[in-house]
Amino acid sequence: MISKSPPLCMCRAGWKLLAMLAVVLAVMLWYCISWEDRYIELFYFPIPEKKEPCLQGEAERKASKLFGNYSRDQPIFLQLKDYFWVKTPSAYELPYGTKGSEDLLLRVLAITSYSIPESIQSLRCRRCVVVGNGHRLRNSSLGDAINKYDVVIRLNNAPVAGYEGDVGSKTTMRLFYPESAHFDPKAQNNPDTLLVLVAFKAMDFHWIETILSDKKRVRKGFWKQPPLIWNVNPEQIRILNPFFMEIAADKLLNLPMQQLRKIKQRWGLTMLPKLECSSSSQVHS
Repeated sequence: MISKSPPLCMCRAGWKLLAMLAVVLAVMLWYCISWEDRYIELFYFPIPEKKEPCLQGEAERKASKLFGNYSRDQPIFLQLKDYFWVKTPSAYELPYGTKGSEDLLLRVLAITSYSIPESIQSLRCRRCVVVGNGHRLRNSSLGDAINKYDVVIRLNNAPVAGYEGDVGSKTTMRLFYPESAHFDPKAQNNPDTLLVLVAFKAMDFHWIETILSDKKRVRKGFWKQPPLIWNVNPEQIRILNPFFMEIAADKLLNLPMQQLRKIKQRWGLTMLPKLECSSSSQVHS
C-alpha cells in the first residue's frame, strides 16, 4: 500500500489557519483582561483604611448631579397607603412601574412592611457599602472592613456563610427577585436583615404572597424555579419602589423610554435606591 502525504501547500495552509486562530484567541484574551481592568478602574471604590470625617449629604449631592431631583420625594419602599386609598398612577409596567399589578401588590403590601429600622434612621452619619458577588472577593480579607460600614447591601443569593473573612458577616439589606432568592435565607443573612424584593413581573408579587400567606405555590412563569418553602419573617420583607428601576434605565443606561417594556429582566439588579447615606462605597467582583 502506498500512502500519499498531503501536498506541501495544504500543510502550510493548515499552519496558517492555526496561527490565525492563535492570534485571534490572544487578542480576545487581551481584550477581556483589559476591559475588565477598565471596568474596575471606573467602578471600583476601595474601602478606606482609616475612618474619614463624615460629610453630611455627600451621597445626596452626587445623586443629584446624576439624576437631578428625581429621587428626592420618592420612598425607597412601597407603602400600603399609596395603593389602598388612592390608585397610584404608574406610566409603566414592571419592573419600571406597577401598572396592571396593583391588585396583586395591594395584597403583598398588606402583609409586609416598609419602614427603615430605627437603628439606621438614628445614625447621624450613615456609611453604606454595596458588596458584589464575584470571584475578586475570594481571598481578599476584606470582611472586617466591610463589617465596619453602617449599611451593608448585598445582591441576590451571594453566599456569606463560610466566606466571612472575605465578604464580611453583616447584611443590612439583601436585594433579590424570586429566581435569585436563597433557599435558606436564615443561613446567609442576619436576624434583622431586610429582604428587599425587586419585582420584574407580576408573578413575582404572586410568588411572595403565596410564600408569606402559605397558599398554593406558584410553579410556572419563572425562568428558574424559586423556593417553594422560604422561611422568613414577613416583617423583614420590603418591596423596592420600581421608580428607581425606571431612572436607572433612563439616566444610567440611557434607554429610550418607549423601549423599557422590551428589556425587562435582561440587565438585572444594577440600580440601588437612595438611602440618604452620607457616603457610599462599592466592593465589586
